[in-house]
Amino acid sequence: MIEVEKLHKYYDGGLIEALKGISLSFLEGEVCAIMGPSGCGKSTLLNLIGALDCPTKGRVVVAGKVLGKPAALFRYRSRQVGFIFQFHNLIPSLTLLENIELPAFAGGRLQAVQGRKQALALLDEVGLAAKADCRPTAVAGGERQRAAVARALVNRPRILLADEPTGSVDSETAVMIMQAILERCQKNGMTALIATHNPEIAAQCDRVVTLRDGRVRGDSVVA
Repeated sequence: MIEVEKLHKYYDGGLIEALKGISLSFLEGEVCAIMGPSGCGKSTLLNLIGALDCPTKGRVVVAGKVLGKPAALFRYRSRQVGFIFQFHNLIPSLTLLENIELPAFAGGRLQAVQGRKQALALLDEVGLAAKADCRPTAVAGGERQRAAVARALVNRPRILLADEPTGSVDSETAVMIMQAILERCQKNGMTALIATHNPEIAAQCDRVVTLRDGRVRGDSVVA
């Protein structure tokens, strides 16, 4: 499903080497935890796979196609990838419902209509149906993160990239977030890559990849 081949990423004119020739592959429907200390390259790896950034060297291949051309990258990001960030990144001037359905507008009018139905269903699934018309500043932090999870899933992505999705929430919300991710992977064959420091989150995944200093230091199946 996803292959990264000899992936390098440099910043500041090459002074910072975030990734140093990483090669990995991820199967369709696989849930993989990406672990390692801060600065090891976890977020950089997710950003490159999600086409939020471009590699300095190497390539990312998804379903047999190399990520490259800008127009194709926009379609890929909007139709195939869902993102969950550590700090929700909701738009404060929009309601929770509007935030969740926003990615559907990238696919045109028909997808937007379907997106409203899907957004309402996801709001109910994450326990926020009664707060659909609330703005992010009017709800608790855990509720904002649950809304962010729903937003990432609204387009039924093939790939979910989650960067510390439970790092800023309580244990109850963390359980709900992981349940939503695992159910989508099981039902729809979605591939999920989850950057985390939390061993309890990693234990729920199929596999754990460990990074250190921009290189792969471990890759094991969860028993």
